[in-house]
Amino acid sequence: MSERISVMITAEQIAARVRELGAQITKDYKDRSLVLVGVLKGSFVFAADLARAIDLPLRIDFLGVRSYGEGTESSGVVQITHDLSKPISNEDVLFVEDIVDTGLTIAHLVDLFRTRNPRSVKVCSLLHKPARAKVSVNVDYLGFTIEDKFVIGYGLDFAEKYRNLPYIGVVERD
Repeated sequence: MSERISVMITAEQIAARVRELGAQITKDYKDRSLVLVGVLKGSFVFAADLARAIDLPLRIDFLGVRSYGEGTESSGVVQITHDLSKPISNEDVLFVEDIVDTGLTIAHLVDLFRTRNPRSVKVCSLLHKPARAKVSVNVDYLGFTIEDKFVIGYGLDFAEKYRNLPYIGVVERD
């Protein structure tokens, strides 16, 4: 059985949308204390590009999480494997996610982080798969809404491979 990758969203489309998101975030967070929190591992490419597209002094931190569930399904039970390096009290937190599908993980993180007394908590996601939603999550800044397909590239993986692709693709098996 061989694998073929078809392009769903090109590198150029991603770059253009990241610039648009960066401009909107720059406008919305002018004169604020912004902390970008990249949710590892999948968001690292998007978080890096987004940070460069935001024309503000900001702080970047990362959060490692593991969701327990059967196979590829998130149960929404989240274990933090790597916590933030500094407190977020009185700061504006923007979670940077690669994809919101069930919504369980990001909903849990938003609720958890509100207990740490930030000024605000919002969500920026490159991708959203509404067909898989189990809970409603407000994605404040969204790159693309996609259909229910397993996607890779631009930080997203399949068995830890393909994160380095410059586009969003779909693995097709022959």
